[in-house]
Amino acid sequence: MFALNFNKIIMPIFYGKAALAEFLNSVKTQNSTIGFVPTMGALHQGHLSLMQQSLAENNNTVVSIFVNPTQFNNAEDLEKYPRTLEEDTQKIFQLNANIIVYAPTVDDIYEGKVISQNFDFDGLENQMEGKFRPGHFNGVGTIVKRLFEIVSPNNAYFGKKDFQQLQIVKKMVLKNHLNVNIIGCEIHREANGLAMSSRNERLSASEKEQAAIIYQTLLQAKEKFKAQDCKSVKQWVKDVFDTNTNFDLEYFEIADEETLIPCDEKTKDKNYRAFIAVFVNNIRLIDTISLK
Repeated sequence: MFALNFNKIIMPIFYGKAALAEFLNSVKTQNSTIGFVPTMGALHQGHLSLMQQSLAENNNTVVSIFVNPTQFNNAEDLEKYPRTLEEDTQKIFQLNANIIVYAPTVDDIYEGKVISQNFDFDGLENQMEGKFRPGHFNGVGTIVKRLFEIVSPNNAYFGKKDFQQLQIVKKMVLKNHLNVNIIGCEIHREANGLAMSSRNERLSASEKEQAAIIYQTLLQAKEKFKAQDCKSVKQWVKDVFDTNTNFDLEYFEIADEETLIPCDEKTKDKNYRAFIAVFVNNIRLIDTISLK
């Protein structure tokens, strides 16, 4: 264990799973709960809101900061992913000095074998992100399962911006009989509507402002979906980005929230959600909106 001393107040931070487990065992009581917020760092208000919810609902809150190599299918994206541990711990401390931080090394997590476990997510992994990022969700499942084994949380908090990931994690917990409650939390947005993301740090001020079109398009697609069919809405979104040379639309999909199967024809008994992935100057941004 290491302790970060900010203004003579000590916040616990752990770089190894053994020391973390020992500490968590020492603070556990029969009726206490552990809330867990897994992150890859470069923390923003969206992450902090997950921590706030965990603090409100649990006796102890653990935050992990770990850029997981097995969920990146693009080596350049992994290399460029922001790593800001010092700034991240400062933000956590300012929120609550009692939050327990776990910032492991790759060796501490993978013990010399940086490979993904293979999972069956009942087809959830084959849609949208899975089509464009081969192996991504095996990497997600591997790290989340490993972190759950290390932290043993009662509740774990994930943002709905990565809605497909949220459904994947719920499926992994169900199929592996893990005793943890998965809680999806609302998306936090910049003033212009852009979904908060660690990748936003790589955008210029101008690019960040222009990227407001992503959420604006989702809002308009939601309105159009009330009166139009799935195919028409998808074509309209494609046309929007075809005429805007600053953006490269990777996909726009309308899918059943539960199964993530794309919509061909609307049915009244399903809840639909729109999903989008867009490149801005080779920086990949995703967003989603309920179509209820």
